Amino acid sequence: MSALPEYETFDATALGGLVSDGEVSPGELVEAAVDRIERLNPVLNAVVHKTYDLARAAAAEPPPAGSPFPGVPFLLKDLHADLKGEPTTGGSRSMADHIPDHDSEIVSRHKAAGLLILGKTNTPEFGLAPGTEPELHGPTVNPWDPARTPGGSSGGSAAAVAAGLVPMAHASDGGGSIRIPASACGLFGLKPTRGRNPMGPSLAEGWYGLSEEHAVTRSVRDSARLLDATQGPDIGAAHIAPPPVRPFADEVGADPGRLRVAFDSGALLSSGIDPECREAVEAAARLCEELGHEVAEASPAIDKEALAAAFVTLAVSGGAFDASMAERLKGSALAGDDLELTQWVMKKAGDKILGAELSWAMYTAKQSARTVGRFMSSHDVLMTSTLASPPWPTGDLAPAPSERMVLKAVKAVPAKPLLDSLVKRLSGELLRPIPNTPLFNMTGQPAMSAPLHWTDGGLPVGVQFVGRHGDEATLFRLAAQLEGARPWFNRRPPLAGGDGPDRLTGEGPARG
Repeated sequence: MSALPEYETFDATALGGLVSDGEVSPGELVEAAVDRIERLNPVLNAVVHKTYDLARAAAAEPPPAGSPFPGVPFLLKDLHADLKGEPTTGGSRSMADHIPDHDSEIVSRHKAAGLLILGKTNTPEFGLAPGTEPELHGPTVNPWDPARTPGGSSGGSAAAVAAGLVPMAHASDGGGSIRIPASACGLFGLKPTRGRNPMGPSLAEGWYGLSEEHAVTRSVRDSARLLDATQGPDIGAAHIAPPPVRPFADEVGADPGRLRVAFDSGALLSSGIDPECREAVEAAARLCEELGHEVAEASPAIDKEALAAAFVTLAVSGGAFDASMAERLKGSALAGDDLELTQWVMKKAGDKILGAELSWAMYTAKQSARTVGRFMSSHDVLMTSTLASPPWPTGDLAPAPSERMVLKAVKAVPAKPLLDSLVKRLSGELLRPIPNTPLFNMTGQPAMSAPLHWTDGGLPVGVQFVGRHGDEATLFRLAAQLEGARPWFNRRPPLAGGDGPDRLTGEGPARG
């Protein structure tokens, strides 16, 4: 029996408070988390590498002075978040034997915040898919419905948090990979402003500045307090976000004032939105009006085809770079079975992208920041659906047998015209479920997904809110207001021991 049988009913802030007050020890929290991981992970497949002994050893030491999360269990996404002496595979066979000799800067800051790292979470190969089904580790399932995806690429982290294995977990976002699984798993997920969190020392930037690190959480206050603990540039940072006026934690519960909220219930970079997602946005718009905000249907005038093409070019090139980094770390060229078939073809396509093509994609992406920035000069927040649909069945985005035959043929004869044609087709499938998240990786703005809607069948649907560059403060104020008006913390998925979205055990964001 766990020393804290109600462990999963607390957020990270509350658990840290129990430790600070002497009501529970860090070691007891570690064992509560280990017990829950061992019971639920065989079904979830969220945790793909365990570091229990490291966590137990850290729990035996005094927490860092003044740490906001003393003794709180935590998990790292198995992509770019290096933990010294432990594997970072990126979900790829090509990286299966990679053991970093250092901690990433953000991991060092996690430790300084008092967090105890119990393991690594599942991710698709190099984070290049909106689901989490790598061949290396197998698929992660969604706690709300094990037949469905938890989203990606931070799907392992999101499934772990939704199931109550840990109260929050590290995640990263290059095209929506914090917000996508937050929507699919009924969590809060904020992608910070470009440059808000450190990317070093191994990375100068992620995906040409598209990617940013943070977390998926169950409460807004956890996200804000964690960002306070990790934000700020590291040595040689490629991008630096404007410093916050005051701690983000102070924004939680602060009056947001009367915000000018624009909303678009459609798709920004592709076409097709499920009626449930439209209803989620429209209901959120009504809620914002009830809360006293000025709400209007509007969105920036963008060239969706040009931006979609730019994003795909950057993502494919970034994936090819990750594969080339794997070659460098391995010390030899990748063999044909080191990468999944789709990723191998994407690597070959990325290798053949011309400098002019990449420059045009980067220019188009950076210009989008000006276009959207002008729109945001007359709006405080832009609201859309996070995804094009509720979480889809596992395997739904995998290539069909006929498509695999084409992929194998192109792998054998990787001519650029064939690669370009195939990548364009695959990219349409990539963007189909995520039409609204990648734009804000290109603009570098902060964006969050809040779990404000559930289908009649009990599946979560997130709503995305986008702020101005550097203005996470407004998003945190609004998020806390929404959390108070439509509490979600105690909605627990069946796999976590709940009965679905109607099992509410309290009004507040967390116990404690």
